[in-house]
Amino acid sequence: MELNAELFVAVGFVLFVLLLGYLGVHKTITGALDGRIASIAGELEEARRMRAEAKALLEAYQAKLVEAEAQAASIVAQARREAELLAEETSQRMIDFVERHRKQAEAQILMAESQATSEVRASAVDAAVKAAEIVLRAQLSGPGGNEFITKGIDDVKRLMN
Repeated sequence: MELNAELFVAVGFVLFVLLLGYLGVHKTITGALDGRIASIAGELEEARRMRAEAKALLEAYQAKLVEAEAQAASIVAQARREAELLAEETSQRMIDFVERHRKQAEAQILMAESQATSEVRASAVDAAVKAAEIVLRAQLSGPGGNEFITKGIDDVKRLMN
């Protein structure tokens, strides 16, 4: 039999595998692989748990977002109602203010009319008194003046009784 290189390599390989088997390297490699498998399985389980937590957290935040949007819409609606009420109140106050000033102006106009009427009457009375004074002086200075004074005194006496 010829000893060739292929035979030596085959025999060397078989002896190497037997030596590895004898030393228990396959158990070490299997244990390392099993440990790595267990580690990867643990990491996968942790990833699943974290994904479930993230999903729950996302759902909670989405619910809070919906609630916050509803609350914001409620606040906006309340602000609109308050703004409308304020506008109505301001409008009513403005109407009341204008009405009050209109009434004050009317009162001032009536007072001015009354004062003007009183002044015209006073002027008319003054003019009538002066005219009467002029007429009376003219009548009293003439021949019938004494008779007119006597008649006036008698009329006053009669009205007093």
